[in-house]
Amino acid sequence: MLIEYPTKEHDEGVDWPTLGPQVVDFIEERFCYGPGSMQGQPAKLDSDQRRVLYRAYEHYPGDYKLFGMPMAGRRRMQRVAWSVRKGSAKTELLAWVVACELHPEGPVRWTGYDPTAIGGLKTGRPVTDPYIPMLAYTKDQVSELGYGALMSILETCDDADMFDIGLGRILRLNEFGKRDGIAVPLAGSPSALDGARTTFQALDETHRLYTDIHRDAIETMLNNLPKRPLEDPWQFSTTTAGEPGQNSYAEAEYIEGVKCVEGKKSSRGFYFFHRQASDGAKFDTMQNRMAAIWEATGPGVRKWSRIDTIAAQWDREGADKQYLERVWTNRWTQTAAQAFSKEKFSALGKRSFIIPDGAFVTVGFDGSKFNDSTGFVVTDIRTGIQNVYGFWEHPEEWNVLDNNNRPVRWQVPVAEVNDTLEEIFTKFEVWRLYGDPPHWVEEMAKWCAKYPDQVREFWTKDPTRMYYATKSYISAQDTGSVAHNGDPDLIRHIGNTGKRLTRGTDEDGQPRFVLAKISQDRKMDLAVCGILSWQARMDAIQENAQPEEKWAIPVRVR
Repeated sequence: MLIEYPTKEHDEGVDWPTLGPQVVDFIEERFCYGPGSMQGQPAKLDSDQRRVLYRAYEHYPGDYKLFGMPMAGRRRMQRVAWSVRKGSAKTELLAWVVACELHPEGPVRWTGYDPTAIGGLKTGRPVTDPYIPMLAYTKDQVSELGYGALMSILETCDDADMFDIGLGRILRLNEFGKRDGIAVPLAGSPSALDGARTTFQALDETHRLYTDIHRDAIETMLNNLPKRPLEDPWQFSTTTAGEPGQNSYAEAEYIEGVKCVEGKKSSRGFYFFHRQASDGAKFDTMQNRMAAIWEATGPGVRKWSRIDTIAAQWDREGADKQYLERVWTNRWTQTAAQAFSKEKFSALGKRSFIIPDGAFVTVGFDGSKFNDSTGFVVTDIRTGIQNVYGFWEHPEEWNVLDNNNRPVRWQVPVAEVNDTLEEIFTKFEVWRLYGDPPHWVEEMAKWCAKYPDQVREFWTKDPTRMYYATKSYISAQDTGSVAHNGDPDLIRHIGNTGKRLTRGTDEDGQPRFVLAKISQDRKMDLAVCGILSWQARMDAIQENAQPEEKWAIPVRVR
């Protein structure tokens, strides 16, 4: 399954000229493979790698105007993201591109148009005084992966004497043996001086770039790119799918790419290439696993991959199947990472399953006030039926600006939440409400004061308590003890709920886990509400909670 943006459908009917063929030829003529089984052998790009470089080096046609501004000679793409499974030579391609951008003869910048040439452009020129930061999770990772591959490639090429190669930097030398450009490994932001001179930047394994330091570094680097317009700076990132919900830079690019493909947004200057197994892929048999891995593997990599050996890893005792699915099929939404079966939960729904007024119930509450979602789920203690009663979610199309043209954060209407709580307590006989308090501290404190015997804090950050509450909810779905009225938002949030394995097992020998988002943009708060509401029901049954007796006053009829 290939997710690509832009494709021919997005190309505006334009035949985009490109330096890609020249760059591909230069790599195969000048460079070899880096560390690994093929070290020292001549470089050979496969069809996916060629496709990416052809798109990466596209230029605007000579007569193209953007909002009235002539774009002749300008690069089309400022950001290029390549996302493929483990073992697809991602780091190799990244290092080859850096080598081209640094090389004193690399044909990587526009010099003119030639309709008779392959790609439609004259022979490209090298970058003047290139500055190339290579960012990775840690400096050791840069040295061992992207930067280490670059060192090996340049040391073994015929042009090695054009460079001064060291562990902390690689200098391009001019005819006098003086510095004429530089590539440096980074684990943080470039210095203020060097950052202003960036001509190209390389990001390796961006699924590992998820801390605030990394995100801030990338933001700083991106803002530095326009400072050398004569060199048309750009960024190239490579990755494999990462941990969903970790807010990595790879996840942000994946979300952006998918939204562009779905027509939900448009990102000019962004090229996204992501190859994965289909969302419906199965991993229960050797044959199904091999089919999924085959689908996630590019045509060139298939020729030498041992698909059977990869698929056999699922059978190892104690194998991390979530990790295997993620890295070998490049899926952000892993089957093994899902906390619940969306299909199984959906089958438990029926439109007529509505909790009647006056029912003896429990309630679950969870959510955030800003740019997220919040809701209540009510559970009938007697029947186990769950209904959503009050739900607010950040609109996908939200794009509101203040008077200074700055984005306004979407906020849950707090007054509506308070009113809904009062409606629940009026409409039903509530035994207990369990609510996660971190984002609603003030409101929950008021609710506890008003309903001291009925409103309780349930901290979902408590891993042990939350694990057993979730396990109970999974068991209820497996046995059919829980039911619902088919609310589409509840079903969607159930499907969006993932899990991340932690250390240790429970008393049944099952690996423990904590809940996590399947993807950063997929909400799961109603699922948490369902868990808390169900746990309150289990506690009510254990304590033999009973509704208050309703005393009727006899009326004498004459």
